[in-house]
Amino acid sequence: MVDIREFPFNQQFANSEVFKQLDYDWPVVYLIKWKKYAYVWETYNAYKRTKEHLKNEERNLLDTIFVFSDNEYNKSATLDIESKMIQYAAAEESFVLQNRNEGLRDHEYFDRKKYLAKFEHIRKELQKKGIVNKDLNEIRNSDLFKYSPYKALSEDQYEVVSQIYDDIETWKNGTYIIKWDPWTWKSVVASYLMKYLKSQDKTKNKKICLVVPMTSLRSTFKKVFSKVDWLKSSMVIWPNDVVKDSYDIVIVDEAHRLQQRRAITHYGAYDNINKKLGLPKDTTQLDWILKLSKTQILFYDSNQSIKPADVSAADFAKIKTTNTYELKSQMRVKWWNKYIAFINNIFDWWNADFAQIKNKEYDFKIYDKFDEFRNAILSQDQEHGLSRIVAWYARKWRSQDNSNEYDIEIDGTKMVWNTTNTDWVNSKNAVNEIGCIHTVQWYDLNYVWVILWEELSYNKETWEFVINRSKYYDKKWKMWVTDEYELKRYIINIYKTLLTRGILGTYVYVVDKDLREYLKSKVVLNG
Repeated sequence: MVDIREFPFNQQFANSEVFKQLDYDWPVVYLIKWKKYAYVWETYNAYKRTKEHLKNEERNLLDTIFVFSDNEYNKSATLDIESKMIQYAAAEESFVLQNRNEGLRDHEYFDRKKYLAKFEHIRKELQKKGIVNKDLNEIRNSDLFKYSPYKALSEDQYEVVSQIYDDIETWKNGTYIIKWDPWTWKSVVASYLMKYLKSQDKTKNKKICLVVPMTSLRSTFKKVFSKVDWLKSSMVIWPNDVVKDSYDIVIVDEAHRLQQRRAITHYGAYDNINKKLGLPKDTTQLDWILKLSKTQILFYDSNQSIKPADVSAADFAKIKTTNTYELKSQMRVKWWNKYIAFINNIFDWWNADFAQIKNKEYDFKIYDKFDEFRNAILSQDQEHGLSRIVAWYARKWRSQDNSNEYDIEIDGTKMVWNTTNTDWVNSKNAVNEIGCIHTVQWYDLNYVWVILWEELSYNKETWEFVINRSKYYDKKWKMWVTDEYELKRYIINIYKTLLTRGILGTYVYVVDKDLREYLKSKVVLNG
């Protein structure tokens, strides 16, 4: 059983006989705190490490130490508990942590579930003492937890971070492209990398920013960075803000969402920036970043491009000198790789014969009736939280002009599109609305409920997907995307993105009957 002991953290106590009792060779985890500041660590010798901490100027601000010991602890267990303590403390906003973030790893070891239960016991005991406040489930569903730079990385994630850091030291200036698969936590890696660079002696004084093209995700990162030592919300910027300064290192999350001069708003402001930089009109936001920074780190996936305004793959291919890295390890559920393959194969006609998912491997269900689909999400969200209905923009947005109007009616059930574009997923009434692709593309949901509209149908005679141009309502798409193949690629990318938002499960309602039957034929019931 975990033993939790509380001691004063000062030189007087360090000279006491009670303190000397900590001088034993056994792994422990400890938390040192004062007001909102804290430091978490694990060690084989709490006595020796505490004396070292008392010599540290920053640590000397703290005044109380909690030591968590257990005769069943081993090194793997204490490293894991230390990591969990750091992650949850940072995301709860109880403390400003003095820890750096290097070394946090997510790894398996013998009997891990037992030690995770011990960690949960520690949290509950600290909650009773008023040291921490929130329940673990509440923290897990928060953006501060999901995007925290204190997340434990997988081996390949940490390898990418450390390799980039080493390459910056040796190769220095240049472009680093990080390719990633869905659910490899690339935004976590971006957040982690930002803090890692700002806390290392060789890079901490460099001018570094994180460029986030999407408004809602940018707002989330700003909120996270405002709570983290060494980081500031002002380090998170919009692509247009790059032109206000020059940078040593620019990190771009979702780089495929940088814009070109096509299907955008505010052409005048865009043209003024190009004029200011002495660049031609057709220059892209990617070009701005390349011109105004010494080193660029781009998180890029062409399959996540969903708008005609997005910078093209050809523009990324033009970058002359690059180092390329890949994130492969998915950080979600056991069967996630199989589910990703299933979604990809469904939409690739040459792989369609291999598209199959067993509903016991991943919670995937196709509904025939929309009212059942609509009602089921309410109980699911009440139990797990973060369950949302999402869709592509294939219904008119009447409620934007008249809040008394509804946007969607299916089989007598009426609903509206998202009533906010900023952090809609976490907004108060989100479970009663339908989020469009632009509000959810980068968010993690526990369960995602996806509507496939009739602008995408399936021809069972020719075994191909068919796009109905009259069934979608984005004027910019109609103006700029005239090629049928390009339009189909965008829409399929959108549905792939929507169908891979759910950590625990994905539920689908398909308007087109032939498409619904095609998808249902790929699900092995009770398999």
